[in-house]
Amino acid sequence: MRLDANDPSLLSWVDVPNHSDFPIQNLPFGVASSSNNEIFNASRIGDFAINLDACHQLGYLDELGWTRGIFAANSLNAIMGHGKEGIRALRHALSALFSIGGSHSRTGLKDHPEHHRRILVPISEVTMLLPVEIGDYTDFYSSKEHATNVGTMFRDPDNALLPNWLHLPVGYHGRSSSIVVSGTPVKRPLGQTRPDPEEAPVFGPSKLLDFELEMGFVTFDGPPLGESISAENAEDFIFGLTLFNDWSARDIQKWEYVPLGPFLAKNFASSMSAWIITLDTLEPFRVHGPEQNPTPLPYLQTNGAHSFDLQLEVDLITPENRATTICKSNFKHMYWSMAQQLAHHTVNGCNIRRGDLMASGTISGPTPDSYGSMLELSWRGTKPINLADGSSRKFIQDGDEVVIRGFNSKDNVRIGFGEVRGKVLPASL
Repeated sequence: MRLDANDPSLLSWVDVPNHSDFPIQNLPFGVASSSNNEIFNASRIGDFAINLDACHQLGYLDELGWTRGIFAANSLNAIMGHGKEGIRALRHALSALFSIGGSHSRTGLKDHPEHHRRILVPISEVTMLLPVEIGDYTDFYSSKEHATNVGTMFRDPDNALLPNWLHLPVGYHGRSSSIVVSGTPVKRPLGQTRPDPEEAPVFGPSKLLDFELEMGFVTFDGPPLGESISAENAEDFIFGLTLFNDWSARDIQKWEYVPLGPFLAKNFASSMSAWIITLDTLEPFRVHGPEQNPTPLPYLQTNGAHSFDLQLEVDLITPENRATTICKSNFKHMYWSMAQQLAHHTVNGCNIRRGDLMASGTISGPTPDSYGSMLELSWRGTKPINLADGSSRKFIQDGDEVVIRGFNSKDNVRIGFGEVRGKVLPASL
């Protein structure tokens, strides 16, 4: 499939800094608020947010035939109603508008500098909002390395994976109301824990607060209730990917999760990056995932490459503003692909809706420096992590900030997600 907007030879007449996550080949989607409180759907190129509503009002997107005002919204849900082909057409139109010298570029905005200030807003002058109105949220548990590490720590090292794990993408229904956009502080949660197994539980702030390195994907509208999505067609229902930090209170989780799984340990906050990168954009980084043994049941089988080679990094910034990179992993390590997750999610007839969010679960790689949580990096607190300022951590402390980044490069084009960051505040006692 040829995607003109991915052409690595494309250049933009907008200045894009070297090593930017947002060259002309990216063009992600988000929602921004300007200094005068104007809210608009946005794309991004270099250090500028593209005001899609202004672009539409000035006639530069008339070829789409979309309703006036569709981009003047506090979420991307309206434009997602146009489906995969509609979003592809929008990204293609933006690429043509902002590129120079490509076979599909066209004149217009470049030659009207009086419109530049309305459409190209410095990223420093906008506040990024949660990009979608999230109806439902499902968190999976799809990294074999992570599941093996957790099973080794808490159960039997010789039988670390539960019997169902290699046969289906394990998941649970999360809480969409507490998903926040990157930069939103996170309060340490309160709850019950049982630090002494011989004593009664106690109530108070979590002492074992953790991050979870994840990727999420947002869906278009799916088929009606009672129908399912095949693994082969699943990507037609995926709008794009986002960075995700599913904060976790390990001590609360240990006490509460039997028999129904995570509850208060997970639903207090999850952090999502501001920009959604379309699957079209990520085509250059498509790869085959890990070999699956045993062979999945037919409804989970796919042909071709359904994983993505995306480098992931996690920084921990102390209250003294000293940063340490504590994890380097890759999305390609995921055992169960997004297509398989979505197929399994709907195989029983469960319907998905525009704006639903599915998260990958913690992404851990095969080496200790690629583990995607403090639980694994410090191995349940037995191996403290040394930081750049001379301190160490077993879990996240008040005042610490966690920053996750994702990116990769091919043919001298770097595509990135920006970041998802969150600073931990003390619990509200």
